[in-house]
Amino acid sequence: MNIAESAAVEHLFISRGWKKAEFAECADVVIINTCSVRGSAEDRIFGRLGYFTGVKNIRYKKPEAKTKVESMKKAVEFTEKNGIVPFTVILMGCMAERLLGEVKEKWPVLDYVVGTFGKYKFGDIITAVEERREPFEIEEEETYSFAPVSYEEEAFSTFVPIMHGCNNFCTYCIVPHVRGREVSRPLDQILSEVDFLSGRGVKEITLLGQNVNAYRCKDKDENGNEIELNFPKLLKRISGHLDSTNSSIKWIRFESSNPNDFSDELIETVAADKHVCHGFHIAAQHGSTEILKRMNRKNTREEFVELMAKLRKAIPDVQVITDLMVGFPGETEEQFNEILTLMEEVKFESAFMYFYNPREGTPAASFPNQIPVELKKQRLQKVIDLQLKHTQEVMTKRVGATLTVLADIVSKNDDTELLGKTEQNERVAFKADKKLIGSFVRVHLDSLNGNTFKGTLVD
Repeated sequence: MNIAESAAVEHLFISRGWKKAEFAECADVVIINTCSVRGSAEDRIFGRLGYFTGVKNIRYKKPEAKTKVESMKKAVEFTEKNGIVPFTVILMGCMAERLLGEVKEKWPVLDYVVGTFGKYKFGDIITAVEERREPFEIEEEETYSFAPVSYEEEAFSTFVPIMHGCNNFCTYCIVPHVRGREVSRPLDQILSEVDFLSGRGVKEITLLGQNVNAYRCKDKDENGNEIELNFPKLLKRISGHLDSTNSSIKWIRFESSNPNDFSDELIETVAADKHVCHGFHIAAQHGSTEILKRMNRKNTREEFVELMAKLRKAIPDVQVITDLMVGFPGETEEQFNEILTLMEEVKFESAFMYFYNPREGTPAASFPNQIPVELKKQRLQKVIDLQLKHTQEVMTKRVGATLTVLADIVSKNDDTELLGKTEQNERVAFKADKKLIGSFVRVHLDSLNGNTFKGTLVD
């Protein structure tokens, strides 16, 4: 989502005649997009704010400027050549929303703090910068506004946000507190962006939402009667639109999915739709029903396993990646082992694995029996080791298949090879002419090197 929102802001600047700076230290405007999911993400941002404080001191030739520091060399060279040029620093995103009332006071380097519900003001910010006016305070809207486009120039794959926020309030999660309640994007806006992307030769889109398959929006049927458009019906509408407009977009992905909203209707839809890719990100989070209950997840372990079975029956070539958290407050050794047994039972192709990180303002941060960090690290390593084993097992079984692959970049290791991705979002390296970049090709999977397939172009 942050990549999509960064791309939307970048697109707005470019549409106004701005260009990307080669170096941040030489830019007119620096925008720091932030995340609050984990404390470590915010810690990195504080480090960036400290760094840009140093850059700004140099750019404005302040007495405290540290011109001898090696990392400030670009800023020093720019200022010596151009003199004092206005340097605007903007903080946006979830951390900006969480610390909205205090971060600017603590970090005077910031000219603007743009929270989740203030991004609609970026046009006015650009105008103020262009006219060299003093920064103004951002007033947030009551409801979230979707950017018209989240396109990265010359990209063959791009994100399309379709909903924002979350109503689930998992006890460990900061997202509902900084992103707000669920808001679904109207269908006409989604199709308008799809048409824009089609006009630029995009080949695949990923529909985005913090809880993407909870999408709900009002629509009208062919008789003009008002109906509710849920996520499966949205997929059908987008897919039909791609066909009727002869779109360049052939693949649709979506993330992140909540298992509680992965309905039988959705399974039937993705199994039957030729445009929907067969790789899904579905967060399990834990293997213990008791822990899931304390996390305020809406499903049990058994229901998650049943969902995986339904998916694999309906879509034999499906691959699932997941999220796994260890060290939730009060997690016993027995409950931790239920993560490992879930992994053995389901065999995920890949996983995002992490230990519980308390977030201020969430209920779990004050739960008793917090797990010591060292124990969390030990448990996490066991999960990582097991998942690496499973990834090799699952991917090795796919060697020998011939699959459709979207060729998207030249390999960094060998400029005679292209890298592409399968429907399951796996990486494949194969010898091919660069002119095939942006094309769908058939590739035979010959072997596995780490987590990347080695293949041979078939046609």
